[in-house]
Amino acid sequence: MTGGADQTAALMLGQARRIVVKIGSSLVVDGARAPATAWLEALGQDLARIRASGRQVIVVSSGAVALGRGRLGLEKNARLDEKQAAAAVGQSLLMQAWEAAFRPVGLTPAQVLLTREDTERRRRWLNARATLEALLKLGAIPVVNENDTVATEEIRYGDNDRLAARTAQLVRADLLVLLSDVDGLYSADPRRDPTATHMPLIEALTPDILAVAGGANAQADVGTGGMATKLEAARIARSAGCATLIVSGIVEHPLRAVEDGARATLITAPATPLAAYKQWIAGSLEPAGALAIDEGAATALIGGRSLLASGVQRVEGRFDRGDCVRVTGLDGRALGIGLAAYAADEMTRIRGRHSGEIEGLVGYKGPGVAIHRDDLVLDPS
Repeated sequence: MTGGADQTAALMLGQARRIVVKIGSSLVVDGARAPATAWLEALGQDLARIRASGRQVIVVSSGAVALGRGRLGLEKNARLDEKQAAAAVGQSLLMQAWEAAFRPVGLTPAQVLLTREDTERRRRWLNARATLEALLKLGAIPVVNENDTVATEEIRYGDNDRLAARTAQLVRADLLVLLSDVDGLYSADPRRDPTATHMPLIEALTPDILAVAGGANAQADVGTGGMATKLEAARIARSAGCATLIVSGIVEHPLRAVEDGARATLITAPATPLAAYKQWIAGSLEPAGALAIDEGAATALIGGRSLLASGVQRVEGRFDRGDCVRVTGLDGRALGIGLAAYAADEMTRIRGRHSGEIEGLVGYKGPGVAIHRDDLVLDPS
């Protein structure tokens, strides 16, 4: 259940190239329902240090509803429409808090509001991923939150632990860091049982592990999550090849504390994010069409290249951008499957043409490939 001293939290945090950090309301908002300014500034310094080492960070931040409730004088048990109103007021307050925390260290926050459909409907998933990738490429720090102003009980994530896991899945992160009010998973609730033992490393989310998670943290004035939701988030992240760290966020500089050896729980992943993503393409998606390619393109794919439009000779079926398609030779032999960068009608227009011609043919600046190599799985035969 635990063990493997060589796979420490500090080592994982130091090696991860793309990190999603989730911060709950109880850390973002102080007892007076105002931004926890000093704590946010300290975390900003941690994030700036990670960025300076050439790595990427995405923040998933709660706090909008709590800040809005404070400004509007609402109680925690407010109606859904009142919570949505609080979110509308609190979102600007939350981003002001992140702007103030990031400005001294030269970081630029970028607000990204998601609903469940943005990570579960294929077209919206692609759009959300493209936006996040563009923000990271431009050097901004995405600050992701659920779009509570429009979410209803039927479509909302329910807690930002799951949202953080879906975000990690969306951007193919190496590591999900969940800042908590405890320093990891214990054999029992350490606030109620002083004999509870800490679990530093978890390599499988077995029923025994899930059973010790307990319920939500009823002692907190804000927030909706608990250890059970954190393990559910870890399960989602793990399926995408992303490891999870459960870390105490009560101290200032919580990430630096982990780097210095502070106690935490590391939940490992059995594969890399890219390997898990390709496994999902290969085993979970039904092809909606096919692209028949020439021998030159087939040779390039075997060499690890993307599929260029110039190599596509025939387009079959009706599919949209992001749909799964088969890749075959002109003689019909199976070469692989992948996610189409363009819809079938657009693919028909650009087939056999060079990348520089694509924008003029489809009417917008899109990818320069028909299928990116990261979105392609070759037939093992």
